[in-house]
Amino acid sequence: MTETVDTSKSELTGRGLTVRRVFTTEGVHPYDEVTWEQRDVVMTNWRDGSVNFEQRGVEFPSFWSVNATNIVTSKYFRGAVGTPVREHSLKQLIDRVVKTYVDAGTQHGYFATPKDAEVFSHELTWMLMRQVFSFNSPVWFNVGTSSPQQVSACFILAVDDTMDSILNWYREEGLIFKGGSGAGLNLSRIRSSKELLSSGGTASGPVSFMRGADASAGTIKSGGATRRAAKMVVLDVDHPDVEEFIETKAKEERKIRVLRDAGFDMDLGGADITSVQYQNANNSIRVSDEFMHAVEAGNEFGLRARITGEVIERIDAKSLFRKMAQAAWECADPGVQYDDTINDWHTCPESGRITASNPCSEYLHLDNSSCNLASLNLMKFLREDGTFDAELFSRAVELVITAMDISICFADFPTEPIGETTRKFRQLGIGYANLGALLMATGHAYDSEGGRALAAGISSLMTGTAYRRSAELAGVVGAYKGYARNAEAHQRVMRKHAAANDLIRTYHHNDAAVHRLATQEWQRGMQIGMANGWRNAQASVIAPTGTIGLMMDCDTTGIEPDLALVKFKKLVGGGSMQIVNQTVPRALKALGYQDEQIEAIVEYVAEHGHVVDAPGLRREHYEVFDCAMGERSIAPMGHVRMMAAVQPFVSGAISKTVNMPESATIEDVEQIYYEGWKLGLKALAIYRDNCKVGQPLSAGKGTKKDAEPEKVIEYRPVRKRLPKKRPSQTVSFTVGGAEGYLHAGSYPDDGLGEIFVKLGKQGSTLAGVMDAFSMSISVGLQYGIPLEFYVSKFQNLRFEPAGMTDDPDVRIATSVLDYLFRRLALDYLPYEKRAQLGVFTADERAAQVNADYASAPDVDLEGLRTSVDATPRPAVEESAQSKPELTEAHSSTELLELHLGKAADAPLCMTCGTKMRPAGSCYVCEGCGSTSGCS
Repeated sequence: MTETVDTSKSELTGRGLTVRRVFTTEGVHPYDEVTWEQRDVVMTNWRDGSVNFEQRGVEFPSFWSVNATNIVTSKYFRGAVGTPVREHSLKQLIDRVVKTYVDAGTQHGYFATPKDAEVFSHELTWMLMRQVFSFNSPVWFNVGTSSPQQVSACFILAVDDTMDSILNWYREEGLIFKGGSGAGLNLSRIRSSKELLSSGGTASGPVSFMRGADASAGTIKSGGATRRAAKMVVLDVDHPDVEEFIETKAKEERKIRVLRDAGFDMDLGGADITSVQYQNANNSIRVSDEFMHAVEAGNEFGLRARITGEVIERIDAKSLFRKMAQAAWECADPGVQYDDTINDWHTCPESGRITASNPCSEYLHLDNSSCNLASLNLMKFLREDGTFDAELFSRAVELVITAMDISICFADFPTEPIGETTRKFRQLGIGYANLGALLMATGHAYDSEGGRALAAGISSLMTGTAYRRSAELAGVVGAYKGYARNAEAHQRVMRKHAAANDLIRTYHHNDAAVHRLATQEWQRGMQIGMANGWRNAQASVIAPTGTIGLMMDCDTTGIEPDLALVKFKKLVGGGSMQIVNQTVPRALKALGYQDEQIEAIVEYVAEHGHVVDAPGLRREHYEVFDCAMGERSIAPMGHVRMMAAVQPFVSGAISKTVNMPESATIEDVEQIYYEGWKLGLKALAIYRDNCKVGQPLSAGKGTKKDAEPEKVIEYRPVRKRLPKKRPSQTVSFTVGGAEGYLHAGSYPDDGLGEIFVKLGKQGSTLAGVMDAFSMSISVGLQYGIPLEFYVSKFQNLRFEPAGMTDDPDVRIATSVLDYLFRRLALDYLPYEKRAQLGVFTADERAAQVNADYASAPDVDLEGLRTSVDATPRPAVEESAQSKPELTEAHSSTELLELHLGKAADAPLCMTCGTKMRPAGSCYVCEGCGSTSGCS
């Protein structure tokens, strides 16, 4: 930030706010401070080349990325494409929204004078144009248009134990999905299948009614204009049907596997996936402290009738907890919500308990309520010297939370009960994005005490400032209507937040400065709130920030760490390139590296996708560059610890999925769920790699009806033995000083069929192990296991001996097995398969460098300096003609797959066909901005 900032606070006159300038300059409109340019937006489906969207001549600031431009133009511009009423400039979009907010604020007495309203308008305009923050998507869809002014992305519904209520649940969900939002509800009021109806029959139970709701969501999502349906279904742990609920999606996942193996198209969005039930909702179990204590003690736990509350069955708590973990291990559902923790932080318990959440688990409040969200881009508050501008951040929070409260004055709601509850309690959800990038840029590891301290301080400052401004608003336009009844409870929760702030331990002058201001905000807010009350029952959540994160050009979403160190960047004029995330050089600078060292490390990261063995990089700094996926991925408990650090400073909860490796056990899932409870989280979900069938990348979607059907490859245990006489070769090798021989035998029609490895003295344990290993690999090859599978599993395996080799094509090996299988790949795999695995000869690597750095017109020199093309190109024309081209990446997730040599667990975008990337507990498409949840 280069603007001069007036750090004095907005004042109150008793008849409205006096708004002082923070980002803007008197007499200069925000639009006049930037350079605007015309762009053409043409978005295609890369699989079939069809044009998904086209609008030419749109106007955006020159510093907006191509991706942000495409997403805003296609998602948020209103009016029919090709007509004069279609929006064509970011100015029109921002003006449409900001004018509505300012007019409503003026009408409802928020501003002391028309001049204050004008300043507020300029401040909001500046921040939105500069990508400092963004409202959630429904604001951009609806505000200022002829459509209903729906501003909320998150809804919580209610359903009772009557058929009218159940059918009304289906209807309300449909209306919410149609408007592009998501909803959640708790089904625990519905009688179980073990209870009787008043007519004498047996109740159907909530799981049976979930089928109808699931089918409805699956139908509506297909016709929606904005996004897929997103929903959350919750059941209390003491419900008699809890075991059936736990196993619903796990059983369906087993069904998917059987159908897939039988040849049906069970990919996400596949032709046959609709035959599978319960796939449109996230499922969560509401666990109580009583249940968790029973798990700890190994005691029995009572399941209670819904009408009478009596215990009708007693079960082993530890066994039930195990079933929850096993189901989550199999299919990622159910997640857990910690009921007593949630309600202990409830500001309005006199008005009802909190029983459910929105689909992504960040919004938690009363039934039949909603929450509108907005998120700040944390990287916009990082100074050039690497310090976080806490004062500027606090001022921004003031402005944003004021705008968010104004929106409730004019907002429309899908049902009257939701509108009534929201207007009475005025729940807000301010949050942030780019935390992962901020921590890396400041030299903090995501899983570190220093990183957690900074994240906790920022979260505390955000919520403390939001509640302080809420108390100030209560003095101007009144406290929320439900405050009088809940005043004591609300004050108690404010004291809990302030007490948690006092417990933050700081490690650096950066987080110490943030914590110091946060403490002042909580103290000031408590004083004002005790006198005025508060305007809002809730203030903050940590949302996924999927589409709006891309709109703000954020490297990371919500509270998430970086996905990977390399990313996929679209270029002006078309095309794309692989670049190293810009937070990497900034982090290296913060850690004290010189420009020459930074350049060398960045070049290494561009080639390898990770920092392991990067030249000049100290090992103690590796952790700063740990990511959600890749060579050095953050441990599952690292994610949990970050959530625990932030949770005490968030009114709601945190949208985040704890990623676990495929090798994780059911016991590991149990430990995560248990630690989440002990650490005070409100909600927690896990995802184990490759636990779902419908996720991995599939090829050949969208073919013509008369095209040849996709072949289904089945691996049967039929051994193809080598003939008595077969071609073979022997390679001598040295790895880290250890000498050995690799003997490889082939089928006459080509293809590796056996290997023998000589390493160590005859009769030694090492020689015996290598003989057994060789026989195992040989038999596997003869049974049809592809060589590329073995290469993907054994390359980069790390153990001694390791180090330099005598092979010019494989100069350094992390182990003997790493060398052997990279050598086998070079000798027996075609170029396109090796390229996907990242295995190249020395000549091919040299050709890549020559091709990437050769002079060419219209080259993005700055981007090229820190990047290499994702598509290896041989240097000579003959090689280019003889070797197939490397499969292209079309998103950061697909780019990461090229580095890892294996498919990432993420769905394909329904709109443009690229692989989506994680955003909280949802997914977002980098190509078109589509999300699988709310943002």
